Amino acid sequence: PAFRRFQRGYYRVYLPALAADWLQGPYLYKLYQHYRFLEGQIAILYVCGFASSVLFGLVSSSLVDRLGRKKSCVLFSLTYSICCLAKLSQDYLVLAAGRVLGGLSTALLFSAFEAWYVHEHVEQYDFPTEWIAVTFSRAAFWNNVIAVGAGGTADFFAEWLGLGPVAPFMVSIPLLVLSGVFAVKNWDENYGKKRAFSKTCGDGLKCLLSDRRVLLLGTIQALFESVIYIFIFLWTPVLDPHGAPLGIVFSGFMAASMLGSSLYRLAVSKRYHLQPV
Repeated sequence: PAFRRFQRGYYRVYLPALAADWLQGPYLYKLYQHYRFLEGQIAILYVCGFASSVLFGLVSSSLVDRLGRKKSCVLFSLTYSICCLAKLSQDYLVLAAGRVLGGLSTALLFSAFEAWYVHEHVEQYDFPTEWIAVTFSRAAFWNNVIAVGAGGTADFFAEWLGLGPVAPFMVSIPLLVLSGVFAVKNWDENYGKKRAFSKTCGDGLKCLLSDRRVLLLGTIQALFESVIYIFIFLWTPVLDPHGAPLGIVFSGFMAASMLGSSLYRLAVSKRYHLQPV
């Protein structure tokens, strides 16, 4: 029962943050198009977000460990809320600044929350380490469910209620506030080991260059992510002229992703043993 309560406390903060993130997926390109920006200008805005994620991703673990994991989660709620509010502006520089803040928020989302959980699970509550996988597996399942629901929700506010492509970004803000408030009220602060940023990067580079398998894995992952980012940029301008409901299409993509994860788990299960040697 104590573990279940601890899990629920984590999900109350983490799942609204994920929901807010997914809500912004279906109508980002459409919003920039609605503001009458050209495809090249929209591409630069996307690159601002991706480049920001890369740069802040390099420093996010050090930043989170020094600032504190709980404070970093609250900072995520704040920066992502400002990023969403920036979408109300039609000024190109404001939108670009919003994309940079979005990159910072993404880096925090995929580092601070899990780091906080692992520390509390092991150090504070002393639960068995094998239970960590149980929590993250369940979080991954709900992440997929939320992603599917977010597409339909975004479509409902943008199209059905006729509030336009900016509506899903405004709907994200209460979820972000909820996540931040729950973190402030229910979480204790914890910190990581303070290591020099140069040493952290040096160790990572040494690992990358000393093991050929790590380098190959990184290369394959980078190529795969490149394809995904090209797809993320192009699917809206390809389908939108045909009158496709963007939110519903997005839900379809997320459902297909969920199916892929399920098929993978089935393939590597004890029943089929389709694992690489």
